[in-house]
Amino acid sequence: MIEARIDPLTGVEVVVVGGRQNRPNLPDGCPFCVGGLEAPEPYDVRWFVNRWPPLPDGRAEVLLFSPIHDQSLGALGAGGVRKVVDLWAERTAAHAARDDAAYVLLFENRGSVVGATIDHPHGQLFTFDHVPEAALREIDRDECVLCGVDRSGREVVTSAGWTAVVPYAPMWPYEVLVAPEAHLPDLPSTSPDDRDALSSVLADVLARLDQLFDAPMPYMLWVHQRPTDGREWPAAHLHLHIAPVYRRAESLRYVAAGELGSGVWFNPIIPEDAAETLRNLPGAGA
Repeated sequence: MIEARIDPLTGVEVVVVGGRQNRPNLPDGCPFCVGGLEAPEPYDVRWFVNRWPPLPDGRAEVLLFSPIHDQSLGALGAGGVRKVVDLWAERTAAHAARDDAAYVLLFENRGSVVGATIDHPHGQLFTFDHVPEAALREIDRDECVLCGVDRSGREVVTSAGWTAVVPYAPMWPYEVLVAPEAHLPDLPSTSPDDRDALSSVLADVLARLDQLFDAPMPYMLWVHQRPTDGREWPAAHLHLHIAPVYRRAESLRYVAAGELGSGVWFNPIIPEDAAETLRNLPGAGA
């Protein structure tokens, strides 16, 4: 059963996916390692349709970032991340060609505390038949907000026109947004130089997050880009959200009743201080 429902009280969309309750939690042996169930042949990066899909008709995929089990996206370095960026762009374009595709969401959950059941480095792709609320909220306007936004005091790292910055009003401690300074709408629109720069910045900032508390940082990462429904969407500016879930070593930043009940978020870390802390850490390859 996969059924989209709208809560009549709040208007929030919920997809009821009864079959996912029975999916295996920790399979015997890693299915993503070479020779495993989902990767029978050697690979650098790989994709396949999710066996336990939250969306129907092949609109949910698993994306493997590396054949090395104990690796991470940030530890791949700029060259390894570039292969992932190419895979993201390729799968975005492939799903954009579908008649039932309105929005392609790419994301990664890193760490068991944010729901990753398999440690092997991987992400996922969801293709929606409509533009989901979180993405729509950013782009349902006539002008781009990210173009020309003031980043002073909150920049973490820059490379060839791409910047990682702590947002002005972050929901998560040490949250980072990665975006090009030029108005690029989506991953398929990026040039080889753009992809190199994005890979460099992303590898760098993920390496800094892992050094923040001298331990692998659990995080949620998602890519927001132009919808694939054929409309122009002039405010759509490609960017990545990175939401680390620790506020200090081994202390989760919980989302609790006061925030869920009000819709107002409370962040204990001053954004400018977070940016300074991350800037002062050595980046990838340092």
